[in-house]
Amino acid sequence: MSRGKSSLVDGEINDNENVSDLEKNKMSLSAGDSEEMRLENNIQLNRNGDDTTKTIQLYKRRWFIVLLFSSYSLCNSFQWIQYGIINNIFMRFYGVESFTIDWMSMIYMLTYIPFIFPVTWLLDKKGLRIIALVATAMNCAGTWIKVTSVRPDLFAVTMLGQFCCSLAQVFILGMPSKIASVWFGSEEVSTACSIGVFGNQLGIAIGFLVPPILVPNVEDMDQLAYHISIMFYITAGVATLLFLLVVIVFQERPELPPTQAQATARCIPPEQYSYTASILRLLRNKPFLLLILTYGLNVGCFYAVGTLLNRMIIEHYPGEELNAGRIGLTIVIAGMVGSLICGIWLDRTKTYKQTTLAVYLMSFVGMLVYAFTLSLGHLWVVFLTAGALGFFMTGYLPLGFEFGVELTYPECEGTSSGLLNCSAQVFGIIFTICQGKIIDNYGTLAGNIFLCVFLFIGSVLTGTYPLTFLREETIIYLNRQREKQIEKDEHCKTQQWERHV
Repeated sequence: MSRGKSSLVDGEINDNENVSDLEKNKMSLSAGDSEEMRLENNIQLNRNGDDTTKTIQLYKRRWFIVLLFSSYSLCNSFQWIQYGIINNIFMRFYGVESFTIDWMSMIYMLTYIPFIFPVTWLLDKKGLRIIALVATAMNCAGTWIKVTSVRPDLFAVTMLGQFCCSLAQVFILGMPSKIASVWFGSEEVSTACSIGVFGNQLGIAIGFLVPPILVPNVEDMDQLAYHISIMFYITAGVATLLFLLVVIVFQERPELPPTQAQATARCIPPEQYSYTASILRLLRNKPFLLLILTYGLNVGCFYAVGTLLNRMIIEHYPGEELNAGRIGLTIVIAGMVGSLICGIWLDRTKTYKQTTLAVYLMSFVGMLVYAFTLSLGHLWVVFLTAGALGFFMTGYLPLGFEFGVELTYPECEGTSSGLLNCSAQVFGIIFTICQGKIIDNYGTLAGNIFLCVFLFIGSVLTGTYPLTFLREETIIYLNRQREKQIEKDEHCKTQQWERHV
């Protein structure tokens, strides 16, 4: 272990050491200690004699905040797939092609790419509450626009409503890790992040299940319009309720920070933070760039499978729209279980690289098995293999968020998550379009093998991640410094008592 690393982990840096002493120590470190120098600099940044071991506290309100976020994330993600899972029904109602209905899902991915950077800038400047208010307001507006679009000649209006909801998603998708770090203790952040992602996954699950039930494939167009309007009205009512709850109860951050890492982050004056500089630092962080690529490959494959699931199932099992939704539900429910298990496992073990690699490899294996069993003619086999695929593929989502935070601390969690999701949207659009064309020309097996190739590449790249976790090492260092200070105070009190005696 290098000299700089030993000094950091063992807590040998004196709390009273001034900035000039720190700079002298940095000059004495070897060139290979850049990560240790960066971590030490992060800890000492803007201290100027301030006590970074300021009081920390956990509030019961944190659970309500993350559950409220999870709820409005659910409402938004439900709408991502509500058109695609009954693709053939909306094609007939609006008189458009299958690829056009695919864009009702892909608009979520396309909108995210240009808007994520201004949204993360707004998060840095205005905080969580403003982001939550805008997200729920846009989502609410989109649902009511859709209510007015239930006529075969109003496809443009329903597309506008979906665009509003997709814009709301930009204010939602990268927030789980930010909420987890701002509100939760160091032993809870992965679990809290999983709960935040859980809402998104549950919304997708409901989006797979409910539309085929509420909108059956009936021949009468007036009856079909009635069923579609019922689905849109229910969604609008829920979105309105959640918007009102956010207005009334959503809080920016707790009065006292939940961890020493957050206490340190609060010591950085806002005027010394540059969003552009933060982006540039992230783009120079090679381990994080590798994570951006592998995260995009995995989640992009999931987006493609979800968007095209109805087409794949109907091709081999005609008339099974309801079971197509149930298979989608199975994928996401299994993924929700995987997300929670992975979150709890990470909180207890902190084995980020090992866990991420194992889940990635199993996603590849699951996709491979799903590809070769889809056409066997047995729906129960498809349910089984789709569940296994979902457990690992969607269980990877919170792993990527938390791994990104570990690799980029103390950069803003919303910024790192935003870049990860931006990569996922880019690959999601590419994979959905390419797999759709491959399915049209060569069948579902070839389309799924196409995704398997990229999951295998992602698995290989994941094995090259470095074992550098700045947030966890910072927390360890600060806790040891706090313990040393307590011991020092107790020793001084003992000496004073002995002199007094």
